[in-house]
Amino acid sequence: MVLPFSKMHGSGNDFVVIDSRGGALVLSAATIRAMADRHTGIGFDQLLSVEPARDGASVFYYGIWNADGSPSGQCGNGVRCVAAWLHRAGALPLGKTVQIQSPSGPVAVRLVDAHHVMVDMGEPIFDPARIPFDAPHASARYILEVDGQTLEIGAASMGNPHAVVVVDDLSAPALARLGPALTGHSRFREGANTDFVQKLSPRHVRLRVHERGSGWTLACGTGACAAMAVLRQRGEVEVQVQVDLPGGNLQIDWVGPGEHLWMTGPASFVFEGEWLDWQAGD
Repeated sequence: MVLPFSKMHGSGNDFVVIDSRGGALVLSAATIRAMADRHTGIGFDQLLSVEPARDGASVFYYGIWNADGSPSGQCGNGVRCVAAWLHRAGALPLGKTVQIQSPSGPVAVRLVDAHHVMVDMGEPIFDPARIPFDAPHASARYILEVDGQTLEIGAASMGNPHAVVVVDDLSAPALARLGPALTGHSRFREGANTDFVQKLSPRHVRLRVHERGSGWTLACGTGACAAMAVLRQRGEVEVQVQVDLPGGNLQIDWVGPGEHLWMTGPASFVFEGEWLDWQAGD
């Protein structure tokens, strides 16, 4: 049997998108890992499935799996690719805001054009219990011991947990070890995406992200949102911020508490293919 797929990317964060509108996708973690392998498989940061909606208010549902086969609750670059994929399939119109359902809940999307999507990412979560992050109360800054080094971090959730660290130099060698160490830190009991952010101005930052389950990626949409939200919480950036990632740029808009955060960015098709020797539930 063969499994058709679309290879896509959002600012370099790459995905395999599978049409499962006929029913929920069932794949083993081992199969997902094999597909994600960049030498012997297709290669991707996350796998996305487009499935029937699971509530009456959404038009579709999408599932998310990391390259190691583990499930994920949200993916900002991924939802843009899902929206662009649905538009190409004739299922989403341009210029109209519609709701699709993620594993973390509903998300509103609006296609600016066939390859650019605005996404309502909801309101950032700073409550430690909801991130989840081990802390007695919410704060804009926390002190952690990470791999023998003391770091000041911000913690937030955008449907998945994030640790945000402000740095002066994104190419500093220490980040190579601090990224994985912070991702697996014990105070993030479900792990975290680690976002290293360099401030260029109140409207412009650079970002490098180590994602739980996928490692270093060229872009992370929820990471861009979390980094902007933490800096906005501290009063260090303005309402609209350009976030430069290794794979491209995103625009993040957030007024502040009580308001939803919006992300705007590209979604690109790369190629169509088929995964061979696949069986449902393998």
